[in-house]
Amino acid sequence: MAKTPKLSSGEREQLIEAGFGSMVLEGAGGVATSPVWSKVADAQADKNERILVIVELSGGNDGLNTVVPYGDDAYYKARPNLGLRKDKLLRIDDHFGFQKTMGGFERLYKDGMMGVVHGVGYDQPSFSHFSSMAFWQTGAPNSGEAYGWLGRMADAIDPLGHTTNFLVNIDDSQSLAVRAMNHVPLVFNDPDNFTRHMFHEQQEAIAAVDARGNGSANPSQDFLFDILSSANRSEHLVRDAWNAYSTPIDYGLAPFGLERVAALIAANFPTKVYYVPYRNNAFDTHVYQGDLHARLWSYTSDHISAFVSDMERLGRGDDVVVMVFSEFGRRVAENTSLGTDHGTAGPAFIIGKSVAGGQYGAPPSLTDLDEGNLKFTTDYRRIYSTLIEGWMGHRETSAILRNDFQPLPIFGRAA
Repeated sequence: MAKTPKLSSGEREQLIEAGFGSMVLEGAGGVATSPVWSKVADAQADKNERILVIVELSGGNDGLNTVVPYGDDAYYKARPNLGLRKDKLLRIDDHFGFQKTMGGFERLYKDGMMGVVHGVGYDQPSFSHFSSMAFWQTGAPNSGEAYGWLGRMADAIDPLGHTTNFLVNIDDSQSLAVRAMNHVPLVFNDPDNFTRHMFHEQQEAIAAVDARGNGSANPSQDFLFDILSSANRSEHLVRDAWNAYSTPIDYGLAPFGLERVAALIAANFPTKVYYVPYRNNAFDTHVYQGDLHARLWSYTSDHISAFVSDMERLGRGDDVVVMVFSEFGRRVAENTSLGTDHGTAGPAFIIGKSVAGGQYGAPPSLTDLDEGNLKFTTDYRRIYSTLIEGWMGHRETSAILRNDFQPLPIFGRAA
């Protein structure tokens, strides 16, 4: 294949702004792809290289009914109906317990493979799903930042974009979190439907585009044709990896994407970062929260725990870390619909064999509130700094996060 034409930063930015940060294919609910230049991986994949997996819980997870402060009477005063009784919890110490449906998380925590980070949020919080998620995805609240924090991290670690498919996003469309200047994320949802749909009359023309080489006088056009022709190879690689993947691990009743990540890792994809959302605003529990929230955490806990077990089965347990977050928490008090409304701070989770398990950050007060909401105690960018520096090994975090944020000491055993 001819060499990809070199675009100026301005030309590349114009293409990305125009929507060519990934190539969207017809069918499969809006599948997207990036260049895959070779059969992945024997030459490029290094089994000792670290992998970061981000799990997004969309909708605003109720942290107080996830990591339950059963030792605080203020919790039950604020939630006379929704408050989870201590004899119904999976206790992890004399103050906190998990939902009874979170057996997978309980095992990870008690095995020393989970860091629970308390009170995660940011100053001047937004109660809008869209805005708050954008702040989390860019790592730059109220800034209008065009690129995601993971995209900027990819650009910082590999500024020339040499690592094929540095970023993979399991979704119907590309997340802002993985939007980068020098990397085009591989984005797909269902591997079986990861294909270009076209009319029969189009096939000959598309095949000709796929077969053409670069070298025209228009590098922007060559760049786009390169992505288009590589889409055909991308879809085959993903489907091959998925079809070759087999596991005895049960990924739970509602797998939402980590099994697809496992298939690519098993196929030695060179990807460093996977971004996987639990979609459709599932955690937006305004009404009759109790049973719904318990079910959501049963699915989520089982799925993530299964993925960690599968990584160990594949011999990659030491190489993979998972971070779990939601765009905001819920208000302290229950509402009149037996649910909870949009709030501020909540817990996040960092999971893996290399994690120094335990609890990090100060639990926020349930009585010293900001108009009924928790005051955050851990800026979420400290988690990003922890992952960038402590896990991915890139020391210049301030250039990525636009400021200095002290990492948490959660990778002490991995140093």
